[in-house]
Amino acid sequence: MSDRIAVLLVDDQPLIRGGFRALLDAEDDIHVVGEAADGAEGVALARTHRPDVALVDIQMPGLDGVETTRQIAADPNLAGVHVVILTNYGIDEYVFDALRAGAAGFLVKDIEPADLLSSVRVAARGDALLAPVITRRLIQEFVSRPRTVHVPAELTELTNREREVVALVARGLSNDEIAETMVISPLTAKTHVSRAMTKLRVRDRAQLVVFAYECGLVSPRRDGRTGG
Repeated sequence: MSDRIAVLLVDDQPLIRGGFRALLDAEDDIHVVGEAADGAEGVALARTHRPDVALVDIQMPGLDGVETTRQIAADPNLAGVHVVILTNYGIDEYVFDALRAGAAGFLVKDIEPADLLSSVRVAARGDALLAPVITRRLIQEFVSRPRTVHVPAELTELTNREREVVALVARGLSNDEIAETMVISPLTAKTHVSRAMTKLRVRDRAQLVVFAYECGLVSPRRDGRTGG
């Protein structure tokens, strides 16, 4: 079926790949198009198969998950590949770097099967795997870092409405929640998000969140909330 979600598995542990493959291939709307045991092979297979989702282990010998993500994100032919980082430890410095490199989100390897399937479908739609709790942890990461703000030229291209939308995305709000907050339709909210991503040259909502904090569009507070 041409409408099935194509998934690439990149992990140096055969048991992890095998378990994920069995679970994913059992679904009618998902199929695994390839497996790689290291990052270099993963990038090559991504270029061959152009999957919808690449599940990439964060720590691998040779080319690690961060660099694998960076190479996939830098290839314009792989713009449709959504990289989801796999980790044993939850959010850490490696995961943060992977999000900055272009990952759509991350999953812990002991995730419940139903949550894995749901996450793959979410990533395939182009939505970031950044639940509010994860966004708060990202904010805490910014709070703990020295305050350095870089204001890129692209920021001036945003309308006031688009800046407001980006700030709400950075708080972890979905398009429906943004629509409710701004009293607009979900379709309009989605359009604002898409236009902002295009103007800022970011791949997905995860990069949009990182961008919003790094450029100072929103500011992290010590209590883990956001300020505009």
